[in-house]
Amino acid sequence: MIFTVAIDGPAAAGKGTIGRAVAARFGFRHLDTGLLYRAVGAKGGDPVAAAVGLVPGDLEQDGLRSLAAGQAASKVAVIPEVRAALVAFQRRFARADGGAVLDGRDIGTVICPEAEVKLYVTASAEVRAHRRWLEVGGDQSVVLAEVRERDARDMGRTDAPLRAAADAVVLDTSEMTVEAAVARAIAVVEQAMEGRG
Repeated sequence: MIFTVAIDGPAAAGKGTIGRAVAARFGFRHLDTGLLYRAVGAKGGDPVAAAVGLVPGDLEQDGLRSLAAGQAASKVAVIPEVRAALVAFQRRFARADGGAVLDGRDIGTVICPEAEVKLYVTASAEVRAHRRWLEVGGDQSVVLAEVRERDARDMGRTDAPLRAAADAVVLDTSEMTVEAAVARAIAVVEQAMEGRG
């Protein structure tokens, strides 16, 4: 069975948590596409060469969840040649037999516009910054400024800007528990699967 769940949204909205839970519930494979960009940014050197030469093992390196790796990812993600090199990798993953969940910034709009389910997971900048601060520590006001800066860069880029697909189900997790957000996402996927008959 080919069945793709595309989950988009800004940093620290809950995409990864929801994506992993949905994948586990349905036995689908999961890809945090942000890790691709984080791995390219972490490699240093020529980002295009790093993207072209990316192998699955690169996604296992330490430090890819750090704030610095996230900032590096956002910077290399604006390079069209980097994005092009990683698109094919993501599309193959998404449409392989057995079902897949991909979370990122442009899955439902660019990578998999044909996805059977599209979710746009969001939350206020303040809530997302607080979550990120709990994860990485530091000065909370600096984390908020970095979240806002990253949003502006991701939403303002020319190539594949962050936005909800026209047919995405928007899930605002600002006031939701993790359990409630996961339950809502699972319900959307179940409904789509039933609709396919």
